[in-house]
Parts: sequence; structure tokens; C-alpha cells
Amino acid sequence: MKKPLPHPLLGTLSAETFMRSYWQKKPLLIRQAVPKMTPLLTRQALFALAQSQDVESRLVIQDASSQQWRMRSGPFGKRSLPSLKQSHWTLLVQGVDLHDDQLAALRDQFRFVPDARLDDVMISYATDQGGVGPHFDSYDVFLLQVQGQRRWRVSQQKDLTLRDDTPLKILRKFKADETWVLNPGDMLYLPPQCAHEGVAMGECMTYSIGFKAYGPQALAQALLPRLADMQEALSTALYRDPQQLAANHPAQIPAQLKQFAQQVLTKALGNQLASSNALGEWLSEPKEQVWFESQPQHDLRHGVRLDRKTKMLYDAKCVYVNGESWRCAGADAKALRHLANTKSLQSAHIQQASESLLALLQDWQGAGWLHALNDGEMLSK
Repeated sequence: MKKPLPHPLLGTLSAETFMRSYWQKKPLLIRQAVPKMTPLLTRQALFALAQSQDVESRLVIQDASSQQWRMRSGPFGKRSLPSLKQSHWTLLVQGVDLHDDQLAALRDQFRFVPDARLDDVMISYATDQGGVGPHFDSYDVFLLQVQGQRRWRVSQQKDLTLRDDTPLKILRKFKADETWVLNPGDMLYLPPQCAHEGVAMGECMTYSIGFKAYGPQALAQALLPRLADMQEALSTALYRDPQQLAANHPAQIPAQLKQFAQQVLTKALGNQLASSNALGEWLSEPKEQVWFESQPQHDLRHGVRLDRKTKMLYDAKCVYVNGESWRCAGADAKALRHLANTKSLQSAHIQQASESLLALLQDWQGAGWLHALNDGEMLSK
């Protein structure tokens, strides 16, 4: 059995070793994960994104003398950001991978983690001493330094009590176990609930590649309404109580009604296909700020590639694209899974596709979810 090769982003570690030894377990500092790293998006381009209604952005400013924090949400006009000469401020821009091909390509280098866990790539731009205070995240994150230096202090402390006098989720107490200064190309991995603080040392830009960690409440809130919709499609049976006696205690909930409700819930939750579909559709659903432009039809014979904003997943019976699901089997299922895994289909796949699959790909092209390849080259968007 061959020994796994080191992953380009993980220094001397293979992806298998990283997932086994560090993922969701402990921090890892990787020096020069991306050698000769430079910003993939200029400061001006980042500020322009922060002006858009379609991009989530936040501005965090610390008053160094009083240790008080202020936070504002975007979009931000050209003159609404502080001066670059002013210290102690940070601009956070979410989902930059949805707006730039180079950032999307960087994001895709982290696909040793399942796509279903990916959140987005956030860019943190900070002036000297900028940061968001000591805090913890409820998700896994890779922090890639791309410009300037940032000093990271990390703690495995158990006390995660937050201050109640700031608009940010800042830890009341923070005691660092380790301190590292990251230079361009260095990367730090942090598991969920690992306390940390990053402070810019001069002008600084950091990319955060985040991976969602789902809690039971979030899953229930997302899946139960979808299951309810599916249950309505499966059955329209109404509650009936022809044997109900005259009520002596009218405010008491009838046992028969409680039993009926329990049966409905048990049936909905026990429907494995419906549960899988609800999960797949939710996981592949784009964020609220994401929208697609309809596209003219192009010849697909040279192949297709997914739009950088498209989320495509699959399981044993279905494929899920941008919040919708399709059942598939056989050669079509194989082709669609290949598309999901590689984000493209070459000419050979198209030539072997069924008429129904070609029609589906045409529909997705029209919706802007994928794009045609031209003589083996990607069409400009």
C-alpha cells in the first residue's frame, strides 16, 4: 500500500494524516503553505466588493484608549471606511470566492474536506493593530496570511464566557498558550471553539477558509420545514375522531390527537429518502446574497464547467444543485457525480450522455449554473 503523498497546502502532511490527527482536534501551524503568496484581490477591489448590496461585509473599529469596540454592517460607500492611516480597524468581507475565479480556485484546494462542510472564503483587511478581539468560532477555519504580518495568540482554554458590553463576541478572559507571527504564505488551522486572537502588525490581509459545523437546532430548523412540505405531498390524510365523546374537560388535549401527531412526526422522520432529500437540498442551497444570471444557450459538445457559485452534491440516489434535487441512476448518475466531484465534464462525457441528461445540462446552462467549454478552453464569463 502506497504511503499518501504530502498535500501541497499542508507542508509535510498528507491530507489523510491531517484529517486523522488535527481535524476537529487541535491547531496546526503550517509555514509557507502557499509559497510566494500575494493577494489574489487588490485592496481597491476588496473595498469595491464591500460597496455591493450582494456582498456581506462588516467594519470593526477598536478604541485603543478605552478598549471599546464598534461594529457596522455594509454595504460601505467609498468614503465611509476610515483612513488607511488610522490604526485599529478591520474590514471583513464574506463570500469573496463567489465573486472571483482565483479565490474560487484557492477554495477548491481545500476539497480534502467534504464540500458539504464548506462555508466560504472571507477576507480580513486590517490596518496596524486591527483585529476583532479574543474570541472563538463554532466552525473549522484555515487562516492564510496573504499580505503583511498578523500575530496570532491561541488558547485551548475551557472558559468561553463572553463579554456583555460589546457588539462582538469577545471572550471575557483570554490567556494564550502559544503565540505565532504569520508571514505571507503561512497558514494556521483552528478547530471549533479554539480561543484565539489575531492582531495586524502593520497593513495586513488574511484569508479565512471556513467550514460549517452544524448544531442540532440549526439542522432541525432547516430540515423539519422541508420534511413537512414533503409529508404534505406524500399524504393528505386528515385527523379524524368519529368516536370522540362529549368533553368533560374541554381544555385537555385528546390522547388520540397526540397519538396522531406522533405518528405523523415518526413517519416523516422515518422516511429515509425524504430526510436525505431535505438534507441534500439544504446543504446545496446558495446563500441569500447569491444570484445567477440567465445565459444564452451554447453548444455543450466540448464539455461544461460549473459556475463558481454553484453548489453541487450527491448521495446514493440523488444529485443536489443549488437547493434542488434530481433522482438519477446508471450512466447519467455516474456523469453527474463526476461533474460534482471535478466541477466539469469533458467532451467524451457529453457524447455519451442521454437525451434527458443533455436536456438537464441545457436547463442548468440557461439558469447560469454551468457554462459551456469552447474547444477545451473555458468561456469567459
